[in-house]
Amino acid sequence: MSVKNQKQFGVWMDSHRATVVGQADPSSEEFSVLGHVKNPGADGNSSESAAQHQAQTLLHHYFKEIAGHLTNAEEVHITGTGTAQEQFIHFLAETPQFKNTTTTESTSNPTSDEGLVELISGKFN
Repeated sequence: MSVKNQKQFGVWMDSHRATVVGQADPSSEEFSVLGHVKNPGADGNSSESAAQHQAQTLLHHYFKEIAGHLTNAEEVHITGTGTAQEQFIHFLAETPQFKNTTTTESTSNPTSDEGLVELISGKFN
């Protein structure tokens, strides 16, 4: 299978928001923004344990929403700030539908949607 026919995606993320880039049309080689996902974060809780549990639950839901955009992904490049990328890579590795997906990562500051499309296009071309 040639590289051009692979399902390739890019994700810019931090712990509160993500932008997913991919090829909207499988026959196209052009990347575009497929969606934005937000993680509102935990509410104030009286218990530290409850706050931690809620934060973990919301983070897991956030990762599931992002993964929902990665239909039949073969390659995913994850970039952004903080530790969310590493946690998301572990999430993908532990999810059966992504067990054969190749993931790469880098660090980058927030960028415009157009800048992200350009970055991801450069990674896969």
